[in-house]
Amino acid sequence: MKKNKTVDYSIIIPAYNEEAWLPQTLLALREAMFKQTLSGEVIVVDNNSTDQTAQIARANGTRVVFEPVNQISRARNTGAKAARGRYFVFLDADTIISPALLQSALDNLSGGRCCGGGTLVGFERPLRFFERKGLDLWNWVSLNFDLAAGSFIYCLQEGFAAVGGFSQKVYASEEIWFSQRLRSWGNRRSKAFKMLADFRVVTSSRKLEWFSPLQLVLTVMVATLFPFSLRFRKSCTLWYYRPKR
Repeated sequence: MKKNKTVDYSIIIPAYNEEAWLPQTLLALREAMFKQTLSGEVIVVDNNSTDQTAQIARANGTRVVFEPVNQISRARNTGAKAARGRYFVFLDADTIISPALLQSALDNLSGGRCCGGGTLVGFERPLRFFERKGLDLWNWVSLNFDLAAGSFIYCLQEGFAAVGGFSQKVYASEEIWFSQRLRSWGNRRSKAFKMLADFRVVTSSRKLEWFSPLQLVLTVMVATLFPFSLRFRKSCTLWYYRPKR
């Protein structure tokens, strides 16, 4: 990771009590960034963690900024304010990316015809039948409707600024609204929103262990039928719950 005052791209990682997964994420990220010709930086946004998240991030040589309000969209926006790159990559703290995925995203952004996009999602372990079907459904929706999963989003800095970043009115699904606004912004400038269908990030399946299938289905149904509920943190336990150690 180059430490130039000016960098080409910034990777922004919102992190709330992520001491268990963050080391693996940063290790894979360091390997991916080492293989790029463009210079980059990593910013970990400590979203009011109560564990060793910030200390782990600093020990791995990343910049750490603090966001006291425990809200994913706010953490992403705080990281963007501190970022120096003209290209942004938003990565979840429990998500592994490959050098090829990062290269493809940066190539799209630097080519001048792309405003941003996302990629498909995979998990780190084999899935049970209904888990696999649920993941396949999301990947189909994501690919066919140009909706980036929050685990990996890439975009131009100017596009991010023009659409006002991630909505701080909601505590979840902020990537959906962001994808739609960024795509519209890009269309008006002949810049495509590109999903990277040839790649997948590898993200943690921990929510499948923490919540029952019924809880997961009900949460998705409520969020889909009553999107206004996402304006309340209590309705978004799926995204903010961390088990006590």
